[in-house]
Amino acid sequence: VMRTAKMMGIETVAVYSDVDANSWHASLADSSYRIGPATPSQSYLNGDKIIEIAKLAQADSIHPGYGFLSENSQFAQLCASNNIIFIGPPPSAIYDMGMKNKAKQIMIEAGVPVIHGYNGPNQEEENLLEEAKQIGFPVMMKAVCGGGGKGMRIAWSETDFLESLESARSEAQKSFGNTDMILEKFVTRPRHVEVQIFGDMHGNYVYLWERDCSIQRRHQKIIEEAPAPGLSFETRHWLGRTAVNAAAAVNYVGAGTVEFIFDTESQQFYFMEMNTRLQVEHPVTEAITNLDLVEWQFRVAAGEHLPMKQEEIKLIDHAIEARIYAEDSHANFMPTAGTLEYLQFPKNVRVDSGIRQGDEVTVFYDPMIAKIIAKGKTREEAIFKLENALNQTQIGGIFNNVEFVRSCLKHEKFLSGDLYTDFIPEHINELMPMKKENDFYVLLESAIAFLLLDVFGSGHSTWNSISLDEEIFDSEEFLGGTSIIDGNPKSPMPGIVEKLLVNVGDKVEKNQSLVALNAMKMEYLIRAPFDAIVDSINCSVGQSVPKNFCLVNLKKIDEL
Repeated sequence: VMRTAKMMGIETVAVYSDVDANSWHASLADSSYRIGPATPSQSYLNGDKIIEIAKLAQADSIHPGYGFLSENSQFAQLCASNNIIFIGPPPSAIYDMGMKNKAKQIMIEAGVPVIHGYNGPNQEEENLLEEAKQIGFPVMMKAVCGGGGKGMRIAWSETDFLESLESARSEAQKSFGNTDMILEKFVTRPRHVEVQIFGDMHGNYVYLWERDCSIQRRHQKIIEEAPAPGLSFETRHWLGRTAVNAAAAVNYVGAGTVEFIFDTESQQFYFMEMNTRLQVEHPVTEAITNLDLVEWQFRVAAGEHLPMKQEEIKLIDHAIEARIYAEDSHANFMPTAGTLEYLQFPKNVRVDSGIRQGDEVTVFYDPMIAKIIAKGKTREEAIFKLENALNQTQIGGIFNNVEFVRSCLKHEKFLSGDLYTDFIPEHINELMPMKKENDFYVLLESAIAFLLLDVFGSGHSTWNSISLDEEIFDSEEFLGGTSIIDGNPKSPMPGIVEKLLVNVGDKVEKNQSLVALNAMKMEYLIRAPFDAIVDSINCSVGQSVPKNFCLVNLKKIDEL
């Protein structure tokens, strides 16, 4: 956003939290202001403070990016009330499409196909359970204000419905401040296909083709591509026109994305939701159209007509984006925090990143490190270029998903274009084989490090990265053991204790939830590894705990 603004001669002002004082975005801006402590509610979610700084800096507009307040209708209204331009849709459109129950009703009235489910006002647990039975399991539950995979759970049967509901509501409360849910029949083996649309203040709308975002883990995208493979010319245009109808139904202005679920069995598309902001994956659309969508945002917000008409927007190339996250693929994609000791990106493809070597990935924000985008004249060429780019990407000091994404790109299902949202869980063993042959070298590196520490008596870090088959390891990470190695559940990452779900003396069953931990805007349930009695609890609600902190002491029932 800042790069485009500078290209257009627009002066930029950044806000930063305490942990972001030395961040790239703060140094890139023409001026920057501290907004508050690291906790999002005290900084980037503090709308009043943002307005205060905007006035102090004499800013006439605010670009919300694609997180935090970007889809908050109250903040958009707050901007309007203070005569500050919100670079996005009107508050009414954000509200209508942000409330999934209301959005679904609007789509029905606009003739946009929707999936069968429940979006009524009765949110009592008993009623939702009855509605789920009527819909038929499995059922997908979604926070009405949700997005980005947060506040979503699948209930496979009546037995796990209430626990899934409680977990989804807890996550929704933290992320959106609203626990209301909608229920939908869960489509097995679906594809996630979305359409980029644009509207202006003069009633003009266009679609900029579609993206396939089916490759996901934990309901969050890691690989996106445009256009979606395997769609006919007629289907592609029908999707675009349907998305434009959806946007027009709420008098939309600016960049937006209409998301569809494609049932691969019935070959039907269904409206899923509309994201009322610029998407993380917008670079693939820019790549296949040779357009700058951020520039379009600025121009539309200034009252200009759309820069192009529908017939002028050409589909030129094929592009694929990989999201690079700080996460441990071998630990169910658990987010990780730490210092980026070494960072090298490829030179011949587009890389979008707001982080540099030496920066910290903290527990407070999303753990994305970068987006790497490659394009080619064909899908095969784009895949080849992206795989080559990932080969040149090196990240040290923190777990990351580079190798895992590369495995996805090389899988025969992906190469053939047979995409669906369960691709990763269905092929997890093929995508992530155990690399026992590397463990010896990692342990050897660790032993040398300890020897150096012992010989030289140095208090300095003996961290070093080694590259084996182009994979970088942080040796230190292999020394700790698993989160339940001694039988007592430990925190799998740094985080904040959200809820204690048991008391001392409680009898718990294997897999029963003990503690709810919050890290990087996601809730993680820490479960009992066996039937046991809770002997002691070592944490309290609101406490910040490091990785491998012993949360609960358990006594096996057969040992009593």
